[in-house]
Amino acid sequence: MGLIDHRFEDNFITTSIDRVLNWARESSIWPMGFGLACCAIEMMAASASRYDIARFGAEVFRASPRQSDLMIVAGTVTKKMAPVLRRLYDQMPEPKWVISMGSCSNAGGPFPTYSVLQGVDKVVPVDVYVSGCPPRPEALLYDLMRLQDKIRKEGTVLRKERTIMSGDTEPTLNTKRFDADGERA
Repeated sequence: MGLIDHRFEDNFITTSIDRVLNWARESSIWPMGFGLACCAIEMMAASASRYDIARFGAEVFRASPRQSDLMIVAGTVTKKMAPVLRRLYDQMPEPKWVISMGSCSNAGGPFPTYSVLQGVDKVVPVDVYVSGCPPRPEALLYDLMRLQDKIRKEGTVLRKERTIMSGDTEPTLNTKRFDADGERA
């Protein structure tokens, strides 16, 4: 009989590392608000005391992309702003997620012109779309919960990087394998 036999009977929780990491990620999302138009007002209202986005662990809106893991694109994205949006997305650390909020960022909204990007998914991979013009704060909170469901189901150990090649509309998963020396296998 050892020293620690039967000492920890009720204190053990068995789970996998993936579940623990995903629980931590879904419970502490740090969004970076990218408000461009009227949807940004609704995004700010979702973080106010009436709707309280803090209940979902997303109360700290970061001003720096290097400190955030969720980009909320709220409003009309012009083609002039698209490279800036992509640069900010590239500066975010992995794992990172994107919520497209409103009709303008989802599909260009009522602006079928040469200067408005007809969907932010042409620049960055979008995980959740919030519909409406402008969407209510409740819609953003609902879609934040859908993002948390998606994070909960993700694998963390063998996560594949998502990239959008120029000319593609859908993100492709990088399945490149590398050996110990950093060479492509």
